[in-house]
Amino acid sequence: MNAQAKLLKLQFVSFLPIDSLVALTASIICLSFSPIFIRLSELEIGPNATAFNRFWIAAVAFWLLNTLLTVRHRDRNKETPLQQQKHHLVNRAKLLIIDGILISVGLMLWAWSLNQTSIANSSMIHNLVPIFTVLGGWLALGQTFDNRFLIGMVVAIFGATLLEAKELLSLRMSQELLGSLAALLSAVFFGIHPLVIQRLRSNLSPVTIMTWSTTTSFLFMLPVVMIAEEQLFPTSINGWLAVIAQALVSQMLAMGLWAYCLKKLSAGFSSLVALVIPALSAVEGWAIFSESLNFLTVVSFFVILFGMYLAISSTSAIKLENG
Repeated sequence: MNAQAKLLKLQFVSFLPIDSLVALTASIICLSFSPIFIRLSELEIGPNATAFNRFWIAAVAFWLLNTLLTVRHRDRNKETPLQQQKHHLVNRAKLLIIDGILISVGLMLWAWSLNQTSIANSSMIHNLVPIFTVLGGWLALGQTFDNRFLIGMVVAIFGATLLEAKELLSLRMSQELLGSLAALLSAVFFGIHPLVIQRLRSNLSPVTIMTWSTTTSFLFMLPVVMIAEEQLFPTSINGWLAVIAQALVSQMLAMGLWAYCLKKLSAGFSSLVALVIPALSAVEGWAIFSESLNFLTVVSFFVILFGMYLAISSTSAIKLENG
């Protein structure tokens, strides 16, 4: 039995999409720097203006990249990628628009919740994203998840909660209900996002998806930021560097790689791995801003990693039909 179990394990490992795992890892690392870029940009502009600049700069970069890729492959194929994508874009336009709205509304709700409740409470509730991704995949797409994956998800979410355990003990929930509800809604929106991307990846490239999705987010944010913010753009070189870094690293590179990995990895697993982002951000804040790094952060990091190990060693982590 032991030999048979080892053989099954080796066969499962052979199915692991290494390129997608590397892309997901790189995406998570890029996303972990997002709070640092946000903190630097918000020294000059508000949270909505920060998100607005993130989206429009990334949209321009994605359009340039999409055009470059189209020109590069035009001579290689009789039917250009742009012509191929136009057909799919017509059929997938609603999903692309929905995804852009999900990202922008999710970011706005989370930013608003941070002004209404504590960072600990908002972060803990926002970390429920994998639950909504798994639930949505089960209800809408008929996806199933084995017990090992579900146990790993619970362990990882518990590890993420440990990050805010100290602050949560002193939280007065009754006075911060609206902020909690906003954080919960943001988790719902971010939980649906990878499911939409996963559906789109069956026909579209990650660059095409993020080009249209980011453009939708930018257009959706435009009237909001015009009303809510007095200042739209940074006023210094450092401010511009912060929003450009956020657009290119946290949006273009991170989300592009995220969309790429969803071709072979399940949306539920990818969302689960994202739980390690707050721990990585805490380490980066300690290294860059000399912020305190307590024992619970270290414990949380290893608990999340253990949950991720349980999840990745389950068959629910991989989309075998696309392998």
